[in-house]
Amino acid sequence: VQLQASGGGLVQAGGSLRLSCAASGLTFSSYVMGWFRQAPGKEREFVAAISWSGGSTYYADSVKGRFTISRDNAKNTVYLQMDSLKPEDTAVYSCATSGLVHPSPLLHRYDYWGQGTLVTVSS
Repeated sequence: VQLQASGGGLVQAGGSLRLSCAASGLTFSSYVMGWFRQAPGKEREFVAAISWSGGSTYYADSVKGRFTISRDNAKNTVYLQMDSLKPEDTAVYSCATSGLVHPSPLLHRYDYWGQGTLVTVSS
């Protein structure tokens, strides 16, 4: 299983970025997908997750209303649209897969992890 995140970069506070995570080596449409982030000196934390169909989503309180997770099963890709970015959103963002039925914020329920992409939000 390979997961490759992309789309990170430097953006000013209030700006937007769209992250993508391309998956291979698995039946993508059968898996819950999640986005996580790790800021310098901090633990990895949950950001958002989406069910295999895209019909159910789950967000961390810190990003609710600003970030939107979506997926395109035909392209084996999950997205994270990030709007109204804040300096505290600065982190390495990575995606992961889970065999659960429903989206979960629990890191240990995710099996495969990809390399991250760095998002830096300047004030």
